Amino acid sequence: MSETITRPDPVVSGAQDILGTRGLLVDPEMIEPWLTDWRGRYHGKARALAQPETAAELSALVRLCARMNVPLVPQGGNSGMVGGATPDESGQAILLSLRRMNALRIDAATSTADCGAGVILQTLHEAAAAQDLRFPLSLGGKGSATVGGLISTNAGGTQVLRHGTMRALVEGLEVVLADGSILDLTSALKKDNRGFDLKQLWIGSEGTLGIVTRAVVRLIPAIAERRVAWAGVDTIHDARRLLLHCQQALPQALEGFEVIPRDCLDHVLVYMPDAQPPLAQRHGWNVLMEFDADRDAAASLGEAVENVLANAFESGLIDDAVIAANETQAEAFWELRENVASAERQRGPARQHDISVPVELMPDLLDRAEREIPEQFPGVEVVGFGHLGDGNIHLHTIAPQGVDVDEWERGDGARISELVYRMVTDHGGSISAEHGIGQDKLKALQETRDPVAMDVMRAVKQALDPHGLLNPGKLVAPKG
Repeated sequence: MSETITRPDPVVSGAQDILGTRGLLVDPEMIEPWLTDWRGRYHGKARALAQPETAAELSALVRLCARMNVPLVPQGGNSGMVGGATPDESGQAILLSLRRMNALRIDAATSTADCGAGVILQTLHEAAAAQDLRFPLSLGGKGSATVGGLISTNAGGTQVLRHGTMRALVEGLEVVLADGSILDLTSALKKDNRGFDLKQLWIGSEGTLGIVTRAVVRLIPAIAERRVAWAGVDTIHDARRLLLHCQQALPQALEGFEVIPRDCLDHVLVYMPDAQPPLAQRHGWNVLMEFDADRDAAASLGEAVENVLANAFESGLIDDAVIAANETQAEAFWELRENVASAERQRGPARQHDISVPVELMPDLLDRAEREIPEQFPGVEVVGFGHLGDGNIHLHTIAPQGVDVDEWERGDGARISELVYRMVTDHGGSISAEHGIGQDKLKALQETRDPVAMDVMRAVKQALDPHGLLNPGKLVAPKG
């Protein structure tokens, strides 16, 4: 009688030698929660879950994987929307968690934060606030999103209108390359013309060109005074006109401008049963605005915002509005906005589209989508919400009740996305504004982006990751 002898996986054994038992998980039950994306659309398998604590450990692990021809799939908070941090079903890859790389140092003298890739966004906010500073990027997933993930997707959020995306806030990076080399791009120089601005390559590259381990990000002075207002308008065109009015009246103070349609707010209030609607009456569209001021302009901000809204009311731009009476109410307004995605998720299967077009064209795009999609796909509900101020709307198309989810996703769901992306392209926009490409939009990217641009992206990928081991199957697909 013979016994079957199972030989240890040499990759796992080598990784354990580098990371130790704490730094490498092999128990399937402990790994399982990290193998499915936040939306539950993608599921994969992995040899192990690696959790390095330093760039040196990660470098050694990457060298091992390069030598053994093993893919690596980087992951931050696993809160992404496009399957960009989920391995495939082959089980060949090592899932790489950056969450233990969470060192954080605030330098008040230079108004910067030196962050490990695993630092949680909310932790960065709190650490900066303790030094009377702030990091001007926020989003609904701030309690789980990591700095590394935000960089890899070039995240935007609710303050892009005034402060730009992650790309505008990163001053330096440390990156582990596909061969295990550590590239330090964290120089504090304000002027440096020694060739390419290399750090830009890894911002928005979704872990396909190298693994960001550390970043130096820009901080700004803490808000001295703010006003958060909620307004009701009839149409998305009225919301656009209100945006122009606010930009003209208070161009240096307008920090956020978010739109939420009536039915969408209704579902948020069901999802948050203890929350209160900001206005007594329901309106076709709701607009959430934030105006901020530094110390020099703090004293006059309240009166200025009151005048802006009063003028908007008198000119018929808004039907009703309220300014938050205190910080508690201001945060309650923002909490409604930040829970939109979670509330929509509870409604059942849907296709989510993170799109951007020139701001002045967004109302026309939404009108077209709300008209044409239900005409061609009866029973589908169209919901658009988000960052009108910077031209980025999240367009959700919710499946009819009672459909087979997998069948709908492969059939009408996929065809709806094709229609949405054609509309976006017709309006000179982008199929991905802030969530990235991942595996969800891989095909759509190839179909909608300039072929020359795609060839350049493939050339960069080939140069930096010639064996295709870094986050394979994401962002950059082989030609053909």
